[in-house]
Amino acid sequence: MSELSFRARLRQREVLIGTIASLASPEAIEVLAGCGFDWLFLETEHAPVGPAELQHLIIAAHGLPCVVRLPNHDEIGIKRAFDAGAAGIIVPQVNTAEQAAAIVAGAKFPPQGRRGVGVARANGYGYAVAEYVARANDETAVIVQAEHIDAVHNIEAIVQVPGLDSVFVGPYDLSASMGRLGQLDHPEVVAAIKRVADVTLAANLTLGFFATSPEWVIPRIAAGFTFIACGVDTLFLRQGASAVREALK
Repeated sequence: MSELSFRARLRQREVLIGTIASLASPEAIEVLAGCGFDWLFLETEHAPVGPAELQHLIIAAHGLPCVVRLPNHDEIGIKRAFDAGAAGIIVPQVNTAEQAAAIVAGAKFPPQGRRGVGVARANGYGYAVAEYVARANDETAVIVQAEHIDAVHNIEAIVQVPGLDSVFVGPYDLSASMGRLGQLDHPEVVAAIKRVADVTLAANLTLGFFATSPEWVIPRIAAGFTFIACGVDTLFLRQGASAVREALK
């Protein structure tokens, strides 16, 4: 495992391949953590995962960096994810620089932000508060999702927000906001994604993307995307089980 923090690896644009974990199962997390991924995308926006369950999932990853996609922009949710030991957060539907700035403020301890301090797993349950606070701002990653056409229009301002580390493109919601749901090859959708990519890279931030299959990954890396989530645990389960059943028909 690299001695660099996850945020440092993200910022230097190391290619980091993860996968989405949406099942609230510590056992499933342990299995995924043993597969060689660089990080895990813990889904709480579209999955019924609460704060207590989230902490158990992070523990089950045995030190593999976990990045939590939050359900909204709520500062309490941001704080709870980091308190549980998340290496980073992915915040959905960030469409303006003002929204991005508020998210960064909630994620950083003073003076960079306004994150509160409390007894939590991340600081040794209260036994290493000073040490954790001293390094947390430098080691925890803040990632916003560009998944609406409004974010595309405002991307130049969004990427200038201090404390932001990465922009993660949500291609399906983005295409839906353009009236092109799922049409990722449509010229308008391709152009919107390229605009986000060009502006983000020019601002020296990292680009993230979700790929449904490995075939999607190589072209994205060639286009500058280095923070990749490929596949979903529920699809792995169904595909594996279906393959066995099909072979035995």
